[in-house]
Amino acid sequence: MPEENQNKSSLKKIWTPAIVGGLIGASLVGGVGYASGAFNQVTSQDEVEEIVHKELAKKDQGQASKASGTQEEASVNITTDVSAIVDKVKGSVVSVVNLADTSNSELYDLFGFKNPGSQSAQTPEEQYTTASEGSGVIYKVEGDRAYIVTNNHVIDGQDAIEIITSEGEQVPAKLVGADKFTDLAVLSIPAEYAHTVAQFGDSRALSVGEPAIAIGSPLGSDFASTVTYGIISGLDRQVPVDLDQDGSADWQVNAIQTDAAINPGNSGGALVNSAGQLIGINSMKISTANVEGMGFAIPSHEVQKIIAQLEENGKVIRPKFGVQMTDLRRIPLDQQENLLKLPKEVENGVVIMDVISNTPASKAGLKPYDVITKFNGEAVNSTVELRQKLYSTDPTATVTVEVYREGRPVEVKVQLEAQSSNETPS
Repeated sequence: MPEENQNKSSLKKIWTPAIVGGLIGASLVGGVGYASGAFNQVTSQDEVEEIVHKELAKKDQGQASKASGTQEEASVNITTDVSAIVDKVKGSVVSVVNLADTSNSELYDLFGFKNPGSQSAQTPEEQYTTASEGSGVIYKVEGDRAYIVTNNHVIDGQDAIEIITSEGEQVPAKLVGADKFTDLAVLSIPAEYAHTVAQFGDSRALSVGEPAIAIGSPLGSDFASTVTYGIISGLDRQVPVDLDQDGSADWQVNAIQTDAAINPGNSGGALVNSAGQLIGINSMKISTANVEGMGFAIPSHEVQKIIAQLEENGKVIRPKFGVQMTDLRRIPLDQQENLLKLPKEVENGVVIMDVISNTPASKAGLKPYDVITKFNGEAVNSTVELRQKLYSTDPTATVTVEVYREGRPVEVKVQLEAQSSNETPS
C-alpha cells in the first residue's frame, strides 16, 4: 500500500508538511559502516574462573611434585559448550554476495567525456563487482539443489548472487523468491556445496535469558563464520521498519531481541540456541550512539512459513485491496474537522487518499477521504496496523470495513482478491 500521492490534490499538498519523520526503531544491517555495540564473548566469566582455579590447583600440585623430585606436565582443555554448538552448525552458514553488473557501464576520460570504444570485452570475473555482502543459512537439500535463507535487503537490487561456503568455495546462486515485508529471501545452489544443513528449532519455546549464538559474516566474507555469544533479551518485540525509506514506519516486524553482537554483514545469518538449532534469522539492530547490545532476529517459526511460500510461488501471495493511504494522526486537526468533518472523538484511523480503479476497494465503493476506523470489527489505529490485519487475512475473503465518510459512520463489505504474480500488495 503506497503512501499518499504528492501530486494528487491540493489537499494532499497541505497534509504533506504535517508528516513528521518518525523514529524508526531499527535499521537493517546488510551494509557496512556501523560499529559493534553488543556483548561479544564465547567463554563465560564463570568458566574462566573455573579454569583459573583448576590451574592454580595443578600449580600447587606441581610444586609439591617438584619437592618430591618428580615433575608433571599440565594441559588445559578450554573447549566450551559454545564451541561444540558452533562446530555443529557453522558449516551451514554462508556469505551472500550481492553482485552488480558492470558490463553496461561506460568509461569516461579525465575530463568527464565518454571514451568511445571503452566497453572492452570483459571476462566473467570482470563483469560483476561486489555491491554488498551479507550472510545466509543452508536449511534444506532437495534433489540436486540446496536451499539458503537470507534477508531480502541483502539481495535486493542484485544483478547476480554469489555464495561463499564455509569451506571458501565461490558458487553462483539462483534467487528462488523474496519478500520485502518479512525481509526474507530464498536462494539455491548445487547440493554438492551443502556441507552442513541447519536444523530448525521452535522459536515459540524460547525463554528470556537463555543463551543465544549468532553466526555470520560481519563486515563481509573476510570475517566469515564469526561467532558472537549472548542471551535472548526479549521475545515478540514489535519493531517498526521503514521499507520505502521515507522516514516513517510502514511495517512492523515481530522479532527476537538478543544482545549477541549483530553487525553489518550479519544480516541473514543464524541465531541458534544451546542445542545448535536455528531459532532465528539475524536481520537488524538498533543503530544509535546511545544504544548498545540490541539486535533482532526473525523467529524461526515465522521464517519456516514464509520460505515455504517463497519456494512454491517465488513470493508471498497477499490480498489486493487497492488504496493509497496515510495515518489520520498526520493530518492537521483543522483539516480533520473542516475537510474530513470528523467528530472529535475519532482520534485514530487511516485516511484513504486515493482509490485505484478496478480493485476490491473501488468495486466496494470506498472513496477518497474515507477514514477507516475498523477492519473486521477490530480497531485500526495506523496504516501499519491495517496492513498487518489485511495481510493476515485470506486473499479471497470478504471483509467488513468501517469508515467515516463526511463525518458519518459507514460500513462497507469488500471482496478481496489475490494479487497477481506481477503485482505488489496494495
